[in-house]
Amino acid sequence: MIGFLSILCKSNSLRSHSSKISHLIQNSSSKSIFRSTHLSNPINNSIPSSIQFNFGSPISSASFFLPGFSVKGLAFTNWAEKGDGLSLFSNSSLRCPFKEGAGFLRLRSSAGGSRTFSSESERESINYDVVIVGAGPAGLSAAIRLKQLCREKDVDLSICVVEKGAEVGAHIISGNVFEPRALDELFPLWRQEESPVCVPVSSDKFWLLTKEHAFSLPSPFDNKGNYVISLSQLVRWMGTKAEELGVEIYPGFAASEILYDANHKVVGIGTNDMGISKDGSKRENFQRGVELKGRITLLAEGCRGSLSEKIIRDYNLREKGNAQHQTYALGIKEVWEIDEGKHKPGFVLHTVGWPIDSKTYGGSFLYHMKDRQISIGLVLALNYRNPFLNPYEEFQKLKHHPAIKPILEGGTVLQYGARTLNEGGFQSIPYPVFPGGAIVGCSVGFLNVPKIKGTHTAMKSGMLAAEAVFHTLQEGSSMEAYWDNLKKSWVWEELYRARNYRPAFEYGMIPGLALSALEHYILKGRSPLTLKHGKPDHEATDVASVHSPIHYSKPDGLVSFDVPTSLYRSNTNHEHDQPAHLHLRDPTIPERVNLPKYAGPESRYCPARVYEYVINEQGQQKLQINAQNCLHCKACDIKDPKQNIEWTVPEGGGGPGYSIM
Repeated sequence: MIGFLSILCKSNSLRSHSSKISHLIQNSSSKSIFRSTHLSNPINNSIPSSIQFNFGSPISSASFFLPGFSVKGLAFTNWAEKGDGLSLFSNSSLRCPFKEGAGFLRLRSSAGGSRTFSSESERESINYDVVIVGAGPAGLSAAIRLKQLCREKDVDLSICVVEKGAEVGAHIISGNVFEPRALDELFPLWRQEESPVCVPVSSDKFWLLTKEHAFSLPSPFDNKGNYVISLSQLVRWMGTKAEELGVEIYPGFAASEILYDANHKVVGIGTNDMGISKDGSKRENFQRGVELKGRITLLAEGCRGSLSEKIIRDYNLREKGNAQHQTYALGIKEVWEIDEGKHKPGFVLHTVGWPIDSKTYGGSFLYHMKDRQISIGLVLALNYRNPFLNPYEEFQKLKHHPAIKPILEGGTVLQYGARTLNEGGFQSIPYPVFPGGAIVGCSVGFLNVPKIKGTHTAMKSGMLAAEAVFHTLQEGSSMEAYWDNLKKSWVWEELYRARNYRPAFEYGMIPGLALSALEHYILKGRSPLTLKHGKPDHEATDVASVHSPIHYSKPDGLVSFDVPTSLYRSNTNHEHDQPAHLHLRDPTIPERVNLPKYAGPESRYCPARVYEYVINEQGQQKLQINAQNCLHCKACDIKDPKQNIEWTVPEGGGGPGYSIM
């Protein structure tokens, strides 16, 4: 793939900056990695033709990268000038920076603050004031709030956001009925702008489903003033806002490790190496990862973030916060385009009951978006007991319900995806501060279960963390202010009032509905008791011998579909020739334990058929891992009965490519 490098600048110092970059590359000892890309002056006529770039050898089609500037991967047509800095754009997948031996370069970026690029060590190291992992609602809210404080106080802090998705929003999926409370605080005038938050809730229904009927119940949701949105579109809009404020966002880079100093204080993150083959050898396009070091590091990876989980374990944050274990659910979703006559913008429907059994917590949703689009999905708690249960097939079954199927008939599926979500709520919030940084958003777990909303609380947590970061860096105060302010905020009050809803369903659907109604209508969250969660999700799985196999109907290709068809609609893509990012701690457990005892549940709980048992040459069933199918939902990391599967990040830019989820 041919890419293009475009160097842009508003200031009069273009010639000086460009010459320094050219000099740096010409003196690199690893010019061989720069291939098949051309410097393209015609793209940007502001580059004087008198500036000559002699690279000695071509630049890598994997793209040229300068941290501290703006990088756009996918299509250079989305470029824009930024302040007085230089911006580098490529239409190919993003890759890491210079190799060893290039020397040093100090420049001032459009976001402010100096950067020192050193290539004399084993891998590049770039220093920032704040490094944020994850360009989701929490991470971007933190970055935006920090830059707002910088403008208010006339202070300059350099902020980097690293995102494993190929572009901002590519890995973001949610229902989503959006409560704008945090957005109102972050951007008070957002309604006067052109934003993707534009479909107000017009109707709010709640149904109890049986196999053949739908019974209307009083709706416990108060969605007046809320909006039906695509969360992936919202975070893309937020990303643009963040960049306008000077935040540097780098999609396509997967944070794979935590960096510590000699005192075990977190000092940043490292991105993974690119161009490693399945056998561990280096391919021709191998490029070393980069160290992004920050005075403060914020982890905003979303539910079950791999680095966040490591930090929680290493610093005993769950114990420090007196928190119970986290509980999870798996959400599976499609976006459809339906007939105009069936479309009701702002219509919101939630259901309980069929097809989920009475001992399993969960429900479905159907939201009418704009442009004849609807979101339909099933959310299933991962503490389900029956190892034969298949969440993907339960979702396909849902769409055949007599009250649901007519809405979908004649329509077209536009996109498919899946993601786990935190359901532990108030009882499961760990202490979110660690030496050198903090955890924000769904990596902590701020979902309000009875509201089925967590975006507003995740955003608020990012904003509160940003305020603590600012005062820590400018005044020398403690990051513990984030924890203190969190407990004083409306987030804490909201989650406290909602704390008993989810554990009430440990006793089954009917007792759960009765207890939650008592909490909602009578006690209004003021119960003197705080219920506890049951077993961790992976321990809840029964042995297969106490259940009967579940036989699911074949998909009809009209409203229900097989997994390969759905995967195609998720735009999931990984480099095939790379080490599997899904690790078995003990490779013998699948055949020795999971298959004989639990009937191989990993072949069913995964909504992307990553895990399947195949017959080998000896006629034995062996687990095969199709890592390239992975939707990054994290269900395997949570539900495996022996916690034998470890989810780690693949090469940056891999995974789903959501655009309207």
